Amino acid sequence: MTTIPLPIALIRYCLIALLIGWVLPASAQAEPAAADLRQTWQMLDYIAVDYPGAVQAGRVIAPNEYAEMSEFAGAVRSQLAALPSGQNQQELTAQADRLVQAVAEKADPAQVATLARGLGTTLLARYPIGAVPASAPKTSQAASIYSQQCAACHGPTGHGDGPAAQALSPPPIAFTDATRAAQRTPLSLYEVISQGVPGTGMVSFSGLSESDRWALAFYVGSLGYSSQAKAQGEALWRTSAEAHTHIPSLEALTRTREADLATTMPADQANAIIAYLRSQPQVVNEAVPGADRFAVARQRLAASQRAYADEDLAQAKKLALSSYLDGVEPLEPTLATRNPSLLREIETAMAGYRAQLDQHAPAADVAGQAAQIAQLFDRADVALQDTRIGASTAFLGSFTILVREGLEALLIVIGIVAFLRKAERSDVLPYVHAGWICALLAGAATWAVATYFVDISGANREVTEGVSALFAAAVLLSVGIWMHQKSLAGRWQEYLHAKLTTALTRRSAVFLFMLAFVAVYREVFETILFYIAMWSDQASTAILAGLAAGIAVLAAVAYWMLRMSRRLPIGRFFSISSILIAVMAVILIGKGVAALQEAGWISQTPLALPRIEWIGLYPTWQSLLAQVLVGTAAIVGFLANARSGVRRQPGANKQ
Repeated sequence: MTTIPLPIALIRYCLIALLIGWVLPASAQAEPAAADLRQTWQMLDYIAVDYPGAVQAGRVIAPNEYAEMSEFAGAVRSQLAALPSGQNQQELTAQADRLVQAVAEKADPAQVATLARGLGTTLLARYPIGAVPASAPKTSQAASIYSQQCAACHGPTGHGDGPAAQALSPPPIAFTDATRAAQRTPLSLYEVISQGVPGTGMVSFSGLSESDRWALAFYVGSLGYSSQAKAQGEALWRTSAEAHTHIPSLEALTRTREADLATTMPADQANAIIAYLRSQPQVVNEAVPGADRFAVARQRLAASQRAYADEDLAQAKKLALSSYLDGVEPLEPTLATRNPSLLREIETAMAGYRAQLDQHAPAADVAGQAAQIAQLFDRADVALQDTRIGASTAFLGSFTILVREGLEALLIVIGIVAFLRKAERSDVLPYVHAGWICALLAGAATWAVATYFVDISGANREVTEGVSALFAAAVLLSVGIWMHQKSLAGRWQEYLHAKLTTALTRRSAVFLFMLAFVAVYREVFETILFYIAMWSDQASTAILAGLAAGIAVLAAVAYWMLRMSRRLPIGRFFSISSILIAVMAVILIGKGVAALQEAGWISQTPLALPRIEWIGLYPTWQSLLAQVLVGTAAIVGFLANARSGVRRQPGANKQ
């Protein structure tokens, strides 16, 4: 069995150590358990909603309810006191003390609700619990779930009059109670469904899938609204840019109460919009003319500035990253087809903002950078307002995207195929072909999933691209040095004739399958996101024509490369291929590090260099250093091969 030369093994371990050294600091600080934080937030929401049923005008009207409110307030205080000490913990416990005191003094329900919700908002800001739907909940599917799981207690229409209701104390909630519905959020309903309510008949339904629990939360949250209100809300949502500003994202919708929205617009409009959005949550991602597409990015960036001014650096960094990943990244494919240079300006400016936070820059400099980013958002929003796309633009965009993304994968796959043919190992070719074919099939599945089921988040996209690029770079570096070794002083003859039967084992064949799959799927993954963003019915013919032209060009390039590889002497083929593969490793390591930087896994320090994506050059120290290290490793490996070849076979035949 073929053994890995020592220099290659050392290089591989160094790459792994380098990656671990970058990734681990990003997650070194342990966060409190999400389940505990969710329970704390759930109790705060429960206090805000149910306290009026326990105390009125300074008197206890329901002793059991009041005892529960006191118990929950004390439990919240204890759980927050158990958090890691620091500014966040001190701020939260101080708010909890005020809440405990207000409940003990039988304060006005409005005051207690304000304290409880304020503490809940601070808790989510300091320790995000990550409870956000992965995709827009499908409330149409929730009706059958409700009938099977909830109707026995809450009644078939949500009035709290199910056949099992009489045996329960306290009685089940009536979801049709409009006053209560206005005070609850889909997030609070989701948490109740997921965790249950201790001391009541409401048990946990954690056995349901997360998507089913979210769908159920939105469904029961809509039962308190009339069909007339939902129809009015639809009309308002489709014409009102103001409504989109207040609820810019699915995450915002999960945490918005009707009562909160009513403080920013007329109460009847707030009622109608919430009624419509809870019954049709998927429409929250649809833009309307005049709506600010960068509202989420602006809000997170402003919150980051406030956190930085309050000397909460960790929160400022988290919000800055969220501003890009949640506010800009979803729009990136569309903006890339309209104004790619503007997109690069935004990415560079936001990277500079995050770098300023890392460097503890003066607040005035941070504010100035944020103002520059806001101006870029304004320009980008104008660029995205015009949804029309010309035929020539659609054709060129489609053609360019496919050729640009496909050529990189093609170079790797054709290189592997040509090598196996030169090595007379056609028996391994099916593994390689299976790898790229499976990647295309996985890409088609990704297209379907991304289009019809889920929205791929910016962070997931960047992590997928980054990790796959680093994996491919590490593999290509090893293969490049190995191929260079075989090109020297007759070693290709020794390889082909003396070790032909053992050099490529079944294990190696599976490894080639994985390399072909990762190399192709990485490009397919990014390509489908661009096509989804570009697609429009009026330009569909031009887009498909560009796709067909791109496929034809890639096929011609593949044919030419295979013909050229057959004509080259095998020693020269190995030598040229090893250099090309090493260059590809350098390019991919730069792209991989840049993607993980955008996902927040790796820090970034800007450099005064141009950004040249096709060679993987990004203006940061980290990506450039990674490329220098991989390039140096390749050169050292090549030199070690050359010296070893001279010592081992001074009289070998030369190709």
